[in-house]
Amino acid sequence: MCTLTMSASIPALKPAQCVDSVCPSATPYQYAVFFFGLYLIALGTGGIKPCVSSFGADQFDDTDPEERVKKGSFFNWFYFSINIGALISSSLIVWIQDNAGWGIGFGIPAVFMGIAIVSFFSGSYLYRFQKPGGSPVTRMCQVLVASCHKWNLTVPSDSSHLYETSDKSSAIEGSRKLLHTDELKCLDKAAVVSEAESKTGDYSNSWKLCTVTQVEELKILIRMFPIWATGIVFSAVYAQMSTMFVEQGMVMDTSIGSFTIPAASLSTFDVISVIFWVPVYDKVLVPIARKVTGQGRGFSELQRMGIGLFISVFCMAAAAVVEIKRLQLARELGLVDENVAVPMSIFWQIPQYFLLGAAEVFTFIGQLEFFYDQSPDAMRSLCSALSLLTTALGNYLSSFILTVVTSLTTRGGNPGWIPDNLNKGHLDYFYWLLAGLSFANMVVYVFCAKIFKSKKAS
Repeated sequence: MCTLTMSASIPALKPAQCVDSVCPSATPYQYAVFFFGLYLIALGTGGIKPCVSSFGADQFDDTDPEERVKKGSFFNWFYFSINIGALISSSLIVWIQDNAGWGIGFGIPAVFMGIAIVSFFSGSYLYRFQKPGGSPVTRMCQVLVASCHKWNLTVPSDSSHLYETSDKSSAIEGSRKLLHTDELKCLDKAAVVSEAESKTGDYSNSWKLCTVTQVEELKILIRMFPIWATGIVFSAVYAQMSTMFVEQGMVMDTSIGSFTIPAASLSTFDVISVIFWVPVYDKVLVPIARKVTGQGRGFSELQRMGIGLFISVFCMAAAAVVEIKRLQLARELGLVDENVAVPMSIFWQIPQYFLLGAAEVFTFIGQLEFFYDQSPDAMRSLCSALSLLTTALGNYLSSFILTVVTSLTTRGGNPGWIPDNLNKGHLDYFYWLLAGLSFANMVVYVFCAKIFKSKKAS
């Protein structure tokens, strides 16, 4: 943030001012400094996001029933605080950048990041620390290499003959021992003690012999993979908020009297929806669900994510209905061949943003809980990173779907579903396609959730 602030404040680091309508281009050096700042933010975010939610949840004791329930609330209010920040940045900070300058607009977040660093370290004496157990990627590779190395060995029918440390604690620092499961027995070969190892008594080479706990870590990740994969389609739906929803809003009436609303600013209603739904979920829905399900958290993580996927179908359906009405109005007014806005208020988009915010509260927060609770103790940050990876892959999937749809629907000289002039297109068909994909994704998710087995710790 400091680099960006300097890039926007120091004359030598920012492009020369525009003269009338002529704006000089930035120099390669100025571009380099600016993008260096952006990539530093990406690097810092990669360090913060996967760790901050799991570190916060680590402050609650799983063995204490009261603290375990509070941990469920932590994820809700953690996500709530993120969206409060998003609301401030997309409104107040954007206004400052437009009216007071980019230097101040970048400088304010830089100051608050400094305050955040001081706040974080000032609480160090209060934190509960989980000792790092080494690289989880290395441990997974060791299991794969060891199982391939012992491919010809037979897995004993009695799992107690598989290798595990005799100590009460696991060989992996900061992790409890995991009980053996019968799935994916091919990986159990990594824990089979060979004749040579039995004779020498040397069990120290983890690339040839792994503990049952180490093998079960990889099994847990593989079992979570189908659940993780269904989050990619949801993220593709979520990506429409900053893409197709904006395109749709730009050909609607964005004025309120003499004031014009930027189409992209309507995403604020998604943030408002999240801010509304988090306390409603935590204070209203959870107590009601708790009485019905008997679970401390009201809904299980899998149930919560499933509800979010269900709501996402209605979100896309709502967007399609708005587009059908908009196109109908364009035809009635003879605006089909004109690339102009239709006199239909952009506020008709609010329901789709509101539904997307509700789906976000159920699915994204449910993912945070699920990947934290089901991940092995020493792999929680990695699993949190995997849940965040669905957002990136969802954006790529959204782009891929859009490319395929455009390619198929523009054949033979047709304008396609999403032409430059949306009044001639059928964006509603695209939304229905996403609604159908969301429904199919939900069906697959329900099947995967039913066969999913939770981890077992000893």
